[in-house]
Order: sequence, then C-alpha cells, then structure tokens
Amino acid sequence: MVKIKHQHTSHSTKQEQQQIYDHLLYCVKTESPIEVLERFNYLFIKGTGYEDNRIRTGLEKIVNADNAELEFSLFFNRCCHIIVNRWQMQPNLKIEIVELVALLERTLPPGGAVSRTSRKLRQLVKNFQTTEYYVKLQRLARLIEGSLEPSSRRSHRIEIVSNSVGDLIQRYPYLHQHCLLTEGSSEEFQQTVQTIQAGIQSNYELNLSQYITYRVRLAQTVKKYKAANKTRIPKKLVQKVDNPTLLNDRELDRALRHYMGKVEQNYTYYDLSQNFLTHTSQVKTYKEFKADLYEYIVSGVDPKYGERRFNHKLSKCLQNTLTDFEHRELDEFLRLRTYCQLFKFLVVNGKSNSNHEHYLDLITYLGEVKTIGLLLKLVLLCPKVKPYLEQRFSILFSHYETVAEDQASWLVQSLENLQVAFSVHFGQADFSLIQII
Repeated sequence: MVKIKHQHTSHSTKQEQQQIYDHLLYCVKTESPIEVLERFNYLFIKGTGYEDNRIRTGLEKIVNADNAELEFSLFFNRCCHIIVNRWQMQPNLKIEIVELVALLERTLPPGGAVSRTSRKLRQLVKNFQTTEYYVKLQRLARLIEGSLEPSSRRSHRIEIVSNSVGDLIQRYPYLHQHCLLTEGSSEEFQQTVQTIQAGIQSNYELNLSQYITYRVRLAQTVKKYKAANKTRIPKKLVQKVDNPTLLNDRELDRALRHYMGKVEQNYTYYDLSQNFLTHTSQVKTYKEFKADLYEYIVSGVDPKYGERRFNHKLSKCLQNTLTDFEHRELDEFLRLRTYCQLFKFLVVNGKSNSNHEHYLDLITYLGEVKTIGLLLKLVLLCPKVKPYLEQRFSILFSHYETVAEDQASWLVQSLENLQVAFSVHFGQADFSLIQII
C-alpha cells in the first residue's frame, strides 16, 4: 500500500517539478550568475520572498507532498545540476559553481522561518546535506576550485578539513566518475564530468612528459659539463620544469622505471600479462585458471612476505571464489568476476564494509610502488576491469576524504602511483625517455 501511495504522490508533483526545472533553465540561460544565485537563495535557502508566485506555489506543493522526505533530495539535486551544467560549459563561469555550493552550505535554521511550509523547506534542504548528492556537489566544487589559479579563487573555500585528502580530488581523474556521478546523474552532467576528466588527464600527461624531457636534458647537460671538467652549469641553460606529482623526484623516477621497466625475470608488466594470457588460452577449466592466476600474482611478491603472510590468504580467497564453477570451461565472465573479487580482497571490500586491512598490509611490506604494480598486473590482463579498480580506490578516497593529507600519506602515495601507472599503460603520451636518465 505504501508503494502505491508513493507512486501516486510522486505523479501528483511531477508537473510542478518540471515547471521549476524549466524555470531554472530559462533563468540560468538569460540571467547573470549573481541574479541566478539570488533567485536560488530566495527560492530554496530562505524559502520566502520569491517574486514568481507560480513557481513559489509549485514548490510549496512539492514541499507539502506526502512523500517529500523521500523525493525532495533527488528533485533538489536536479535543480542544482541544471545550473551547474550550464555554468560548467562556460569556462569563465565555472567559479560560480563554487559559489552555488557555498550557498548550499549556509542553510538557515528551520525554526527561524515564519510559515510552516518555509520551515519544512529549510529542513528538507538541511536534510539534503546528509546525502551523497550533496557530498558529490562539494567534490565538484573542490575539483573546480583546485583547477583554478590562486588569483581566480574566491573567499568561499569548499573544504571540510584544511589540507584534507578530499582537497586532492582534482589530481586523480580516474576517481571523478565514481566520486561525482550518482545513479540519477543527467547525460549533460555525465558529459561534463567526462570532459573535466579528459582535460585533467591530458594536462597531467603533458606536464609529466615535459618534466621527463627536462630531467633528460639536465642529465645530458651535467654529463657534458663534467666531461669538460666544468663544475658550474648556468641555470638558464636548461629551463626548469616542476614535478607535476606529489611524489618527490626520486620517488617519481622509481615509479616510472618500475611500471615501464623489467620487473620479473627480465620481463615488463606488459610482457608478463601477455605471457599469462597466452598460457591460459590453453587452460581447460576454471579451477586450473585460478591455480595459474595464483602463481601469476605471487611471482611478483617478496617470497619472505608471501610465505609468511600473503600467499595463504590469497590462495584461500581464490579457492572461495565461484566454487560452483570449478569444472566449468573458462570464459570471459569467470575471468571478470575473479579479477573483481581479487580487487575487493586486495584493496577494499565495499562502501558498506570498508575493510582494507589486506591493502594496508601489502603497502607496509611491499611499499606503494610494488603494491600498485601488483594491481596493475591484473588490470593488464583485462582492461575492462580498470573501472572496477578505480571504484575500489574511490571507496578508500571517500573513507579518508575528511582526513588531513599527512594523516593518510600512504593513501596519497598510492593514488599518485596509480595515476603514474595508469598514465604509462593507458595514456596517450610516451614516457620512455625516462630510461635515458
């Protein structure tokens, strides 16, 4: 009975919702951001004094509907994104999105409103702050703010904790779709996020490529001057390019060499993955595949650590994976499900169970570079599971979002290494010059 009532009430306010969507879209197309923000403030934040009676009456009907507590957040999120999507398409207006989110943060106490409807509206907007929709809007604002030059930023800084992990979201494009999109995200907003993601990834690869070129030129110049017994090198001779990562120069060198170079028995990660795929193409059953996959993974793990702690847990994880299919012929479905299950085991289980003790154990004994390498070995077997690995790290990111950077340095190091590994193997730039240094 409750479900029928919910559907009926939802339908009864659908017309009013569309009316407000159309109204906001018209306003954001024809008015300045200051005027739009003022409208938004009167309509949703203050909940009183809006000049358009038709829109005000429509909102009152939505607020007073029987299922308002259930449906308002989705409706309100759509209202926000109508404005966000329009401003996001115009580079000079992106900063206004930060202003909009700052406005959302300044909700007014429900008790301060005169009418019952205004009090309920303020409470519903306050409730919106507890939703995933709101968190993702905050992330978008921090992403935009982080991509701006310091001189372009406004006084309203969207942060939960100063220098928190959450402030770094603009650094990791592989997290964006998982951290910014919700199930009901519009096609326009999905396109917006993809555009941001592609732009940041492209800039990162360009900056990293330029940095590597600078390091090569510097190394060649130093070698040349030493050969001529000259100790002082003019600073202007090689124009400095900053390291675009949060890794120091030595850490970045190590990461690049590791993800690109020989790691096991004179093979690169890519070589190892291709050898494994060739070998398992002859495998008959799923059980045989799991046995081979176990060997593939542990071959890159320090034997002392593996034999003492890791190997047994990994073996148990694989044994308990899809046990009913042991004697079935290997297919893509079984491969995909197995890799995804391994990522849950190696990184983090899920949002509801954010246990990541195995990952912490791995980085404690292997370090972030080799641990990310271990995960890379699996992604190279099947690039289709890359988004699933990204999702695992988005769960960790969300879990530590409000923690100060220096309190979760292991996660920042992991995210930086994953960005390097993904750029090397799935990006468009060529970083092979690093081998010259």
